[in-house]
Amino acid sequence: MKIGFIGLGNMGAAMAHNLLKAGHEVAVWNRSAAKAAHLITAGAVLSPTPKACAVGRELVITMLADDASVDAVVGGDDGLLEGLASSAMHVSMSTIAVATAQRLAAAHLAHGQRFICAPVFGRPEAAAAAKLFIVAAGPDADIRAAKPVFEAMGQRIFAVGVTPSAAALVKLCGNFMILAAVEALGEAMTLADKGGVPKAQLLEVLTGTLFDAPIYRTYGAVVVEDRFTPAGFVAPLGLKDMRLVGQSAESLRVPMPLLNVLRDHLLQTIAVEGDNVDWSAIALTTAKNAGMGR
Repeated sequence: MKIGFIGLGNMGAAMAHNLLKAGHEVAVWNRSAAKAAHLITAGAVLSPTPKACAVGRELVITMLADDASVDAVVGGDDGLLEGLASSAMHVSMSTIAVATAQRLAAAHLAHGQRFICAPVFGRPEAAAAAKLFIVAAGPDADIRAAKPVFEAMGQRIFAVGVTPSAAALVKLCGNFMILAAVEALGEAMTLADKGGVPKAQLLEVLTGTLFDAPIYRTYGAVVVEDRFTPAGFVAPLGLKDMRLVGQSAESLRVPMPLLNVLRDHLLQTIAVEGDNVDWSAIALTTAKNAGMGR
């Protein structure tokens, strides 16, 4: 398939590389063209603008940091909206607001183009191994058409409805629960550590009994090893996601008191540790608040 790929960060570069390995013809665009060098070597074509990246492509993927970045590459004279052919498809795989997904769906419909929202669960190592979980929403025919592309990047696809914004909401719910799990891990490990039980020993008990799940194993190891840099997912992006969760909660009139705790701990972590730390460093903040940690 002829694919355009926009956004070559920690996740996007690995995803684009897997599309190339699967035999797809891939054009790429990134604000910093230098990040495309290894993909060009692997066979990708570098496009000068998002619009050029969409011209002649059956499907264009965006994998960008935030809503503003998505809006910037979609709109304008050099945006993908102008380059994408009628009936071609835009697949947004970024974590974006529900309102942004709704706005994108309307814009593409007005241009006679197709749009689905398909954010992913998984850290950069999962992206590199083509083991992402993909949550897709949009017309059934469009999801079927995109299936070979998804299969080149992920291990399982979840279809969550025909309204694209539903996938955005599911992803925000998931990210909220990830951070809640890390908060719980951080608090429990700090309690155990201060009481003389090594964090690694606690993790072995937890994952060997009732908490044998990828989220606890992956982030448990990060917390045990204090492996907060280099970041797999930088804390400011996590803060952005919690803000988007809050927007949806307010819009839908859903009280989420735990969200406020997570947001405040993440903000404290960024203030003390800086912008380049992993979002799981909220566990480090908990330890420091208890007089532990580095």
